Formats: sequence, structure tokens, C-alpha cells
Amino acid sequence: MSTLEVSVVTPEGPILEDSFDMVVCKAETGEIGILPKHIPLVSPLQISIVRLKKAGDTKQVTISGGFMEVQPDKVTILAQSAETADHIDVLRAKQAKERAEKRLQDKSDTVDRYRAELALKRAINRLEIANS
Repeated sequence: MSTLEVSVVTPEGPILEDSFDMVVCKAETGEIGILPKHIPLVSPLQISIVRLKKAGDTKQVTISGGFMEVQPDKVTILAQSAETADHIDVLRAKQAKERAEKRLQDKSDTVDRYRAELALKRAINRLEIANS
């Protein structure tokens, strides 16, 4: 059975490089599954969890958006930030979630609601894979 070489890369460097049977990402247009020999594709990604499947096992990586480039035998995910479950500081993620929720409850005009919503999505994403 053929596999895909998968690289998840941030500005700080590679987060993950390995072979997988399938990659599932949340693109801007919806969830997309990539199998070996997929047609070439470039797609923007949402703040989400990337699921990487190999031999019945699933590895998860949280990403803060970015882009995915697909070639028939390789998938490259370029993200501003990405973390595997074992690298997530749960306390820090909970504090970030609480800060974002407080900002969203603040009714003043000085709050950047869009940034607060993105921060909340990132924190929830991180907590979701840390607790799985």
C-alpha cells in the first residue's frame, strides 16, 4: 500500500515529518481527505485539527490556519503555528481561552472582536487535542 510523505512546517521549522495513509484537513471550503495519488492541489486551511492516519492509528496536529500543498505522494502543510498534543501547555491554553472569552464579553469599542474570536478558536483547538 502506498503512503503520503507529510510535512507540517511553521516559521520556526518542521513540526512533523512522517509517512501516513491519509490526511484529513479543514480547508476554507470544508473538510478534505487526501489519499496517496491525489491530484495536485493548493488550499487555504482553517484554524483546525489535522488528522493523520496510519495503520489504524490517528495522530493529531493543531494548526492556526495556513496552506496545504498536495502532490500525488506528498502533503506539505504550512502554518503560522502548529502543535502536537504532547507539546501543548494545557494551563496556558485554558488561560488563553478565558482571556478570549472575557474580551468577547466586553462591550467596549476598544476590543478587536475578530482577533478575540480567532484567539478563542485557537485555544479551543489546542484544548481539544490535549484532552483527547
